[in-house]
Amino acid sequence: MNSYVDIKWYEWNPGLHNGDSILQDVIATLPAANPTDIPWLVKLFENPASPIAFPGAINLARHDALHVLLGRGLRNQDEAFVIGFTMGTSDHIQTWQIYFFRWIITHIYPAPYKFGEQDLMAFDLGFNFGHTVSMRNLHSFPFEKYSSCKLNDLRHWLGINPAKLHAIYRLESLLIANSRASHRLDTNDKPPSLRSS
Repeated sequence: MNSYVDIKWYEWNPGLHNGDSILQDVIATLPAANPTDIPWLVKLFENPASPIAFPGAINLARHDALHVLLGRGLRNQDEAFVIGFTMGTSDHIQTWQIYFFRWIITHIYPAPYKFGEQDLMAFDLGFNFGHTVSMRNLHSFPFEKYSSCKLNDLRHWLGINPAKLHAIYRLESLLIANSRASHRLDTNDKPPSLRSS
């Protein structure tokens, strides 16, 4: 596994070539934000404890586990993919909610949580991939009970296919060719080197 010592939040990127790593070990490398730093508006729509949260709303610890399992960093484009994926696994999401969430996150959310058009492309790719996984409603999956499991095992159990992710990330890197997040996507079958950009 790559060394993530002293990695800044925008450099952190777990990739997909870490299948023998333990979930809690990779999560420990994540430079997570303090929950108190997250604006109330974001919590209003994305915190599962909120009465008006969108379907697929997930707590921060489980959200971080999905970053690791999906091999995504912490830039907005990565966040968009992870949020889209989580919503895509929900059995209770309706089309109007997707459009409404996309509008809120591009018009109402404060910076740096606001998404741009390119982030929405990643959101859509994540959402569509979420529809394909065998395990539904991953926002309520108890990742904390499986924190000592290998990532390969968890991905297999949850239906997160790394080969499909490689293909999706290749497409994403073509659709959003000019972003730093796209340049860091794990798009091939060879282990990537740790990049700082």
